[in-house]
Amino acid sequence: MSLETTIAAAPAPSDFIRDIVAAHVAENKYPRIHTRFPPEPNGYLHIGHAKSICLNFGIAREFGGICNLRMDDTNPTKEDIEYVESIQADVNWLIGGWAEKELGLTPAKAPFYASDYFDQICEFAVTLIKKGKAFVCDMTPDQTDEYRRTGKASGRPQHLAARPVALPHQARRPPPDRRQVVHLSDV
Repeated sequence: MSLETTIAAAPAPSDFIRDIVAAHVAENKYPRIHTRFPPEPNGYLHIGHAKSICLNFGIAREFGGICNLRMDDTNPTKEDIEYVESIQADVNWLIGGWAEKELGLTPAKAPFYASDYFDQICEFAVTLIKKGKAFVCDMTPDQTDEYRRTGKASGRPQHLAARPVALPHQARRPPPDRRQVVHLSDV
């Protein structure tokens, strides 16, 4: 019995994610199911990545979709082409024989990169900020931890959330111990 025959004969898995996707398919909510596997190319894959690969490629396969391999290259100081090549090899090995037809790559047969979409993502963030649905936060990691422990429960607004909004491309550079993050508002 071949791997394809075994997979085809197995009952379809069921979990809350697949249930949501099945409902969307039944409602024709989207023209096609399109998932993605977004590893950071700053190390080798581990067992948690394997689960994500199986879930995302499996959903694409089960619902006639595509799963993009998209490198989440948001930390260039830790990323290396060695990891990109290793990730590609591991993905190809893991999906070989059952989901290689669902692999979404660029026309050049290369993975997608998150950095290719930074301008578009920034435009989305600006739109959300202007609509009052998001805000720029530049708390330190310690301040963020403290807010998560006590701020929400106390009803205190998130540090700097109420300040006049500087859009990400207009914001001043944060001090070295801080980073600017766009958060969705609770409204």
